[in-house]
Amino acid sequence: MSLAAVPKAARPLSNDVLLIAAPAIIPRNEKWMAKLESLHPGLKVRWVSQPNVRPPEPLPEGTSREATILCSLWEYPAEQLPNVRFVQLFSAGANLWVTNDLYKNPDVIFCTANGAHAPQIAEWVIGTWLMHSHHFLDYAAQQKTAHMARIYNLGVHDSPGLRMGILGYGAIGRHCAKLGQALGMQVYAYTRSEKPTPESRKDDSYCVPGTGDPDGTIPTKWFHGASREAVNEFLAQDLDLLVLSLPLTDATRHILGREQFEILSKKKKTFVSNIARGEHIDTDALLEALQQGKIRGAALDVTDPEPLPDGHPLLTAPNVFITPHASFETPALLPRLYEIVEKNLESLSKGEPLINVMNREHHY
Repeated sequence: MSLAAVPKAARPLSNDVLLIAAPAIIPRNEKWMAKLESLHPGLKVRWVSQPNVRPPEPLPEGTSREATILCSLWEYPAEQLPNVRFVQLFSAGANLWVTNDLYKNPDVIFCTANGAHAPQIAEWVIGTWLMHSHHFLDYAAQQKTAHMARIYNLGVHDSPGLRMGILGYGAIGRHCAKLGQALGMQVYAYTRSEKPTPESRKDDSYCVPGTGDPDGTIPTKWFHGASREAVNEFLAQDLDLLVLSLPLTDATRHILGREQFEILSKKKKTFVSNIARGEHIDTDALLEALQQGKIRGAALDVTDPEPLPDGHPLLTAPNVFITPHASFETPALLPRLYEIVEKNLESLSKGEPLINVMNREHHY
Protein backbone atom coordinates (compact mmCIF):
# COMPACT_ATOMS: atom_id res chain seq x y z
CA MET A 1 0.00 0.00 0.00
CA SER A 2 2.94 2.31 0.45
CA LEU A 3 4.78 4.10 -2.32
CA ALA A 4 8.56 4.40 -2.42
CA ALA A 5 9.89 7.95 -2.59
CA VAL A 6 13.28 9.48 -3.17
CA PRO A 7 14.24 12.61 -1.25
CA LYS A 8 14.97 15.60 -3.44
CA ALA A 9 18.69 15.27 -2.81
CA ALA A 10 21.11 13.34 -0.69
CA ARG A 11 21.68 15.32 2.46
CA PRO A 12 23.65 14.14 5.48
CA LEU A 13 21.74 14.62 8.71
CA SER A 14 24.51 16.66 10.36
CA ASN A 15 22.30 19.75 10.48
CA ASP A 16 19.10 17.96 11.48
CA VAL A 17 17.29 17.74 14.79
CA LEU A 18 15.20 14.62 15.31
CA LEU A 19 12.32 15.07 17.73
CA ILE A 20 10.79 11.89 19.14
CA ALA A 21 7.37 12.65 20.63
CA ALA A 22 6.57 9.40 22.40
CA PRO A 23 3.75 8.29 24.70
CA ALA A 24 4.76 8.57 28.34
CA ILE A 25 4.28 4.82 28.78
CA ILE A 26 7.33 4.29 26.53
CA PRO A 27 10.48 4.89 28.58
CA ARG A 28 13.03 7.29 27.20
CA ASN A 29 15.65 5.23 25.34
CA GLU A 30 19.02 6.92 25.80
CA LYS A 31 20.85 4.00 24.24
CA TRP A 32 18.86 4.22 21.01
CA MET A 33 19.21 8.00 20.89
CA ALA A 34 22.98 7.65 21.20
CA LYS A 35 22.97 5.02 18.47
CA LEU A 36 21.18 7.35 16.05
CA GLU A 37 23.60 10.19 16.80
CA SER A 38 26.51 7.79 16.30
CA LEU A 39 25.14 6.58 12.95
CA HIS A 40 24.65 10.17 11.77
CA PRO A 41 27.38 12.46 13.16
CA GLY A 42 26.01 15.91 13.87
CA LEU A 43 22.40 14.74 14.19
CA LYS A 44 20.79 15.92 17.41
CA VAL A 45 18.12 13.67 18.92
CA ARG A 46 15.50 15.00 21.33
CA TRP A 47 12.93 12.93 23.23
CA VAL A 48 9.69 14.38 24.60
CA SER A 49 7.35 12.18 26.67
CA GLN A 50 3.70 13.05 26.07
CA PRO A 51 0.57 11.96 27.95
CA ASN A 52 -1.87 9.89 25.91
CA VAL A 53 -4.48 12.60 25.42
CA ARG A 54 -6.05 14.11 22.34
CA PRO A 55 -5.56 16.74 21.20
CA PRO A 56 -1.96 16.24 22.28
CA GLU A 57 -0.34 18.68 24.64
CA PRO A 58 1.78 21.37 22.93
CA LEU A 59 5.39 20.42 22.36
CA PRO A 60 8.12 22.38 24.18
CA GLU A 61 8.47 25.49 22.02
CA GLY A 62 12.24 25.60 21.66
CA THR A 63 12.50 21.88 20.90
CA SER A 64 9.67 21.86 18.40
CA ARG A 65 10.88 24.92 16.50
CA GLU A 66 14.37 23.50 15.97
CA ALA A 67 13.11 20.07 14.90
CA THR A 68 13.59 19.14 11.24
CA ILE A 69 12.51 15.49 11.62
CA LEU A 70 9.57 14.32 13.72
CA CYS A 71 8.80 10.79 14.97
CA SER A 72 5.35 10.76 16.51
CA LEU A 73 2.16 8.88 17.22
CA TRP A 74 0.03 12.04 17.30
CA GLU A 75 -0.68 15.00 15.09
CA TYR A 76 0.65 18.46 16.03
CA PRO A 77 -0.24 21.88 14.58
CA ALA A 78 2.07 22.87 11.75
CA GLU A 79 2.93 26.15 13.44
CA GLN A 80 4.62 24.22 16.24
CA LEU A 81 6.94 22.54 13.71
CA PRO A 82 7.94 25.23 11.18
CA ASN A 83 11.18 23.53 10.09
CA VAL A 84 10.14 19.88 9.81
CA ARG A 85 10.91 18.24 6.46
CA PHE A 86 10.20 14.60 7.32
CA VAL A 87 7.60 12.97 9.57
CA GLN A 88 7.89 9.32 10.60
CA LEU A 89 4.66 8.11 12.19
CA PHE A 90 4.58 5.35 14.78
CA SER A 91 1.12 4.33 13.57
CA ALA A 92 0.05 2.29 10.56
CA GLY A 93 -2.58 4.89 9.62
CA ALA A 94 -2.51 8.67 9.25
CA ASN A 95 -6.18 9.64 9.47
CA LEU A 96 -5.45 12.10 12.30
CA TRP A 97 -3.13 14.11 10.05
CA VAL A 98 -5.14 14.57 6.85
CA THR A 99 -6.38 18.09 7.67
CA ASN A 100 -3.02 19.21 9.07
CA ASP A 101 -1.13 21.92 7.15
CA LEU A 102 2.13 20.04 7.62
CA TYR A 103 0.58 17.00 5.96
CA LYS A 104 -0.73 19.16 3.13
CA ASN A 105 2.75 20.51 2.42
CA PRO A 106 4.12 18.48 -0.54
CA ASP A 107 7.69 19.29 0.53
CA VAL A 108 7.28 17.36 3.79
CA ILE A 109 7.65 13.58 3.48
CA PHE A 110 5.32 11.41 5.58
CA CYS A 111 6.00 7.74 6.30
CA THR A 112 3.96 5.33 8.41
CA ALA A 113 4.97 2.37 10.57
CA ASN A 114 3.03 0.06 8.27
CA GLY A 115 4.16 -3.53 8.84
CA ALA A 116 5.38 -3.14 12.40
CA HIS A 117 1.94 -4.05 13.76
CA ALA A 118 1.05 -6.80 11.30
CA PRO A 119 2.12 -10.00 13.09
CA GLN A 120 0.45 -9.31 16.43
CA ILE A 121 -2.74 -7.86 14.96
CA ALA A 122 -3.12 -10.74 12.50
CA GLU A 123 -2.73 -13.15 15.41
CA TRP A 124 -5.49 -11.25 17.24
CA VAL A 125 -7.74 -11.68 14.18
CA ILE A 126 -7.10 -15.40 13.89
CA GLY A 127 -7.17 -15.91 17.66
CA THR A 128 -10.60 -14.34 18.02
CA TRP A 129 -11.83 -16.23 14.95
CA LEU A 130 -10.75 -19.55 16.48
CA MET A 131 -12.17 -18.55 19.86
CA HIS A 132 -15.53 -17.93 18.23
CA SER A 133 -15.43 -20.97 15.94
CA HIS A 134 -14.58 -23.36 18.76
CA HIS A 135 -16.68 -21.60 21.43
CA PHE A 136 -13.82 -21.22 23.87
CA LEU A 137 -15.67 -18.55 25.84
CA ASP A 138 -18.58 -20.91 26.53
CA TYR A 139 -16.23 -23.40 28.14
CA ALA A 140 -14.34 -20.62 29.94
CA ALA A 141 -17.62 -19.46 31.48
CA GLN A 142 -18.45 -23.03 32.49
CA GLN A 143 -15.05 -23.50 34.09
CA LYS A 144 -15.67 -20.49 36.34
CA THR A 145 -18.57 -22.37 37.88
CA ALA A 146 -16.14 -25.14 38.90
CA HIS A 147 -18.14 -27.60 36.79
CA MET A 148 -17.12 -29.03 33.45
CA ALA A 149 -19.24 -30.95 30.96
CA ARG A 150 -19.42 -31.17 27.19
CA ILE A 151 -21.75 -28.57 25.71
CA TYR A 152 -23.63 -30.06 22.77
CA ASN A 153 -25.05 -28.24 19.75
CA LEU A 154 -22.55 -25.38 19.87
CA GLY A 155 -21.94 -25.64 16.16
CA VAL A 156 -18.17 -25.94 16.34
CA HIS A 157 -16.54 -25.72 12.91
CA ASP A 158 -13.00 -25.74 11.59
CA SER A 159 -11.51 -23.54 8.87
CA PRO A 160 -10.43 -25.64 5.85
CA GLY A 161 -12.52 -24.74 2.81
CA LEU A 162 -13.92 -21.56 4.35
CA ARG A 163 -13.47 -18.17 2.72
CA MET A 164 -11.70 -15.17 4.24
CA GLY A 165 -12.32 -11.78 2.68
CA ILE A 166 -9.81 -9.04 3.43
CA LEU A 167 -11.02 -5.49 2.90
CA GLY A 168 -7.76 -3.58 2.54
CA TYR A 169 -4.81 -5.76 1.54
CA GLY A 170 -1.94 -3.96 3.26
CA ALA A 171 0.64 -5.36 5.66
CA ILE A 172 -1.89 -6.45 8.28
CA GLY A 173 -4.29 -7.91 5.73
CA ARG A 174 -1.46 -9.81 4.07
CA HIS A 175 -0.43 -11.53 7.28
CA CYS A 176 -4.06 -12.34 8.05
CA ALA A 177 -4.07 -13.99 4.64
CA LYS A 178 -0.94 -16.00 5.44
CA LEU A 179 -2.41 -17.28 8.70
CA GLY A 180 -5.79 -17.94 7.10
CA GLN A 181 -4.15 -19.90 4.31
CA ALA A 182 -2.29 -21.96 6.93
CA LEU A 183 -5.69 -22.88 8.38
CA GLY A 184 -6.85 -24.03 4.96
CA MET A 185 -8.96 -21.00 4.13
CA GLN A 186 -9.46 -19.51 0.69
CA VAL A 187 -8.53 -15.81 0.60
CA TYR A 188 -10.23 -13.05 -1.38
CA ALA A 189 -8.50 -9.64 -1.36
CA TYR A 190 -9.96 -6.18 -1.92
CA THR A 191 -7.89 -3.09 -2.76
CA ARG A 192 -8.86 0.40 -3.81
CA SER A 193 -6.71 0.25 -6.95
CA GLU A 194 -6.65 -2.59 -9.42
CA LYS A 195 -3.79 -5.11 -9.11
CA PRO A 196 -3.86 -6.84 -12.52
CA THR A 197 -0.25 -8.05 -12.71
CA PRO A 198 2.09 -10.03 -10.45
CA GLU A 199 4.30 -6.95 -10.12
CA SER A 200 1.39 -4.72 -9.06
CA ARG A 201 0.43 -7.22 -6.33
CA LYS A 202 3.78 -6.97 -4.56
CA ASP A 203 4.10 -5.01 -1.32
CA ASP A 204 7.01 -2.61 -0.83
CA SER A 205 6.26 -1.69 2.78
CA TYR A 206 8.18 -2.83 5.85
CA CYS A 207 7.73 -6.55 6.46
CA VAL A 208 8.80 -8.67 9.42
CA PRO A 209 10.80 -11.59 7.93
CA GLY A 210 8.74 -14.72 7.42
CA THR A 211 5.39 -12.95 7.68
CA GLY A 212 2.78 -11.59 5.34
CA ASP A 213 2.36 -12.00 1.60
CA PRO A 214 5.03 -9.68 0.12
CA ASP A 215 4.58 -11.05 -3.41
CA GLY A 216 0.78 -11.03 -3.32
CA THR A 217 0.45 -14.68 -4.29
CA ILE A 218 -1.97 -15.89 -1.60
CA PRO A 219 -5.37 -14.53 -2.72
CA THR A 220 -7.42 -16.78 -4.93
CA LYS A 221 -9.27 -13.78 -6.28
CA TRP A 222 -8.72 -10.02 -6.26
CA PHE A 223 -11.36 -7.28 -6.19
CA HIS A 224 -10.95 -3.53 -6.44
CA GLY A 225 -12.76 -0.23 -6.68
CA ALA A 226 -13.54 3.00 -4.88
CA SER A 227 -17.34 2.79 -5.10
CA ARG A 228 -19.79 1.25 -2.65
CA GLU A 229 -21.08 -0.87 -5.54
CA ALA A 230 -17.61 -2.42 -5.91
CA VAL A 231 -17.40 -3.02 -2.16
CA ASN A 232 -20.85 -4.60 -2.16
CA GLU A 233 -19.84 -6.98 -4.95
CA PHE A 234 -16.90 -8.10 -2.84
CA LEU A 235 -19.05 -8.55 0.26
CA ALA A 236 -21.45 -10.74 -1.75
CA GLN A 237 -18.79 -13.43 -2.29
CA ASP A 238 -20.11 -15.80 0.42
CA LEU A 239 -17.47 -14.79 2.95
CA ASP A 240 -17.16 -16.75 6.18
CA LEU A 241 -14.76 -14.25 7.74
CA LEU A 242 -14.46 -10.59 6.78
CA VAL A 243 -11.40 -8.68 7.99
CA LEU A 244 -11.44 -4.88 7.91
CA SER A 245 -7.84 -3.70 7.58
CA LEU A 246 -8.11 -0.55 5.49
CA PRO A 247 -7.28 3.11 6.21
CA LEU A 248 -9.95 5.48 7.49
CA THR A 249 -10.77 8.16 4.92
CA ASP A 250 -13.92 10.01 3.92
CA ALA A 251 -14.46 7.28 1.33
CA THR A 252 -14.18 4.40 3.83
CA ARG A 253 -16.07 5.89 6.79
CA HIS A 254 -19.11 3.65 7.50
CA ILE A 255 -18.05 1.32 4.73
CA LEU A 256 -20.17 -1.25 6.58
CA GLY A 257 -23.74 -0.07 7.18
CA ARG A 258 -27.20 -1.58 7.06
CA GLU A 259 -27.01 -2.30 3.34
CA GLN A 260 -23.69 -4.10 3.71
CA PHE A 261 -24.84 -6.17 6.71
CA GLU A 262 -27.85 -7.27 4.67
CA ILE A 263 -25.47 -8.51 2.00
CA LEU A 264 -23.36 -10.36 4.57
CA SER A 265 -26.50 -12.04 5.95
CA LYS A 266 -27.67 -13.57 2.69
CA LYS A 267 -26.00 -16.98 2.77
CA LYS A 268 -23.28 -17.77 5.28
CA LYS A 269 -23.83 -15.03 7.86
CA THR A 270 -20.31 -13.66 7.86
CA PHE A 271 -18.15 -13.19 10.96
CA VAL A 272 -16.79 -9.62 10.98
CA SER A 273 -13.38 -8.70 12.40
CA ASN A 274 -12.46 -5.01 12.65
CA ILE A 275 -8.89 -4.10 13.58
CA ALA A 276 -8.74 -0.90 11.49
CA ARG A 277 -10.82 2.01 12.85
CA GLY A 278 -14.16 2.04 14.63
CA GLU A 279 -15.68 4.53 12.22
CA HIS A 280 -15.45 2.02 9.40
CA ILE A 281 -18.63 0.50 10.82
CA ASP A 282 -21.98 2.15 11.51
CA THR A 283 -22.40 1.14 15.15
CA ASP A 284 -26.21 1.21 15.10
CA ALA A 285 -26.24 -1.01 12.02
CA LEU A 286 -23.76 -3.40 13.66
CA LEU A 287 -25.91 -3.62 16.79
CA GLU A 288 -28.96 -4.48 14.70
CA ALA A 289 -27.02 -7.10 12.75
CA LEU A 290 -25.82 -8.76 15.96
CA GLN A 291 -29.16 -8.58 17.77
CA GLN A 292 -31.08 -9.89 14.76
CA GLY A 293 -28.56 -12.61 13.93
CA LYS A 294 -27.76 -11.21 10.51
CA ILE A 295 -24.07 -11.97 10.98
CA ARG A 296 -22.40 -14.88 12.73
CA GLY A 297 -20.66 -12.57 15.18
CA ALA A 298 -17.98 -9.90 15.41
CA ALA A 299 -14.56 -9.33 16.93
CA LEU A 300 -13.77 -5.65 17.49
CA ASP A 301 -10.51 -4.11 18.59
CA VAL A 302 -11.80 -0.69 17.56
CA THR A 303 -15.24 0.87 18.08
CA ASP A 304 -17.21 4.02 17.48
CA PRO A 305 -17.23 5.67 19.96
CA GLU A 306 -13.85 4.75 21.34
CA PRO A 307 -13.46 3.95 24.12
CA LEU A 308 -16.97 2.61 24.60
CA PRO A 309 -18.65 4.28 27.59
CA ASP A 310 -19.80 2.07 30.46
CA GLY A 311 -23.16 0.53 29.72
CA HIS A 312 -22.93 0.93 25.95
CA PRO A 313 -25.26 -1.65 24.31
CA LEU A 314 -22.47 -2.99 22.12
CA LEU A 315 -20.75 -4.33 25.24
CA THR A 316 -23.63 -6.73 25.92
CA ALA A 317 -24.66 -7.51 22.34
CA PRO A 318 -24.75 -11.21 21.41
CA ASN A 319 -21.79 -12.93 19.75
CA VAL A 320 -19.38 -10.03 19.97
CA PHE A 321 -15.91 -9.91 21.50
CA ILE A 322 -14.34 -6.49 22.16
CA THR A 323 -10.90 -5.32 23.22
CA PRO A 324 -9.92 -1.66 23.85
CA HIS A 325 -7.68 -1.03 20.82
CA ALA A 326 -5.06 -3.39 22.21
CA SER A 327 -4.32 -5.78 19.34
CA PHE A 328 -1.08 -3.95 18.50
CA GLU A 329 0.57 -4.83 21.79
CA THR A 330 3.75 -6.93 21.79
CA PRO A 331 7.26 -6.45 23.21
CA ALA A 332 8.49 -6.73 19.62
CA LEU A 333 6.73 -3.54 18.51
CA LEU A 334 9.32 -1.01 19.69
CA PRO A 335 12.29 -2.79 18.05
CA ARG A 336 10.33 -2.87 14.79
CA LEU A 337 9.52 0.84 15.04
CA TYR A 338 13.16 1.61 15.76
CA GLU A 339 14.19 -0.43 12.72
CA ILE A 340 11.83 1.51 10.44
CA VAL A 341 13.17 4.83 11.77
CA GLU A 342 16.76 3.71 11.26
CA LYS A 343 16.09 2.49 7.71
CA ASN A 344 14.40 5.72 6.71
CA LEU A 345 17.00 7.98 8.33
CA GLU A 346 19.71 6.10 6.45
CA SER A 347 17.82 6.43 3.16
CA LEU A 348 17.05 10.09 3.84
CA SER A 349 20.75 10.82 4.37
CA LYS A 350 21.69 9.08 1.11
CA GLY A 351 18.84 10.35 -1.05
CA GLU A 352 17.56 6.81 -1.54
CA PRO A 353 13.93 5.59 -1.65
CA LEU A 354 12.16 5.51 1.71
CA ILE A 355 9.79 2.81 2.94
CA ASN A 356 6.14 3.27 3.93
CA VAL A 357 5.78 6.63 2.21
CA MET A 358 2.25 8.01 2.42
CA ASN A 359 0.08 8.29 -0.67
CA ARG A 360 -1.16 11.81 0.05
CA GLU A 361 -3.98 11.54 -2.51
CA HIS A 362 -5.63 8.49 -0.95
CA HIS A 363 -4.21 8.87 2.59
CA TYR A 364 -2.57 5.48 3.11
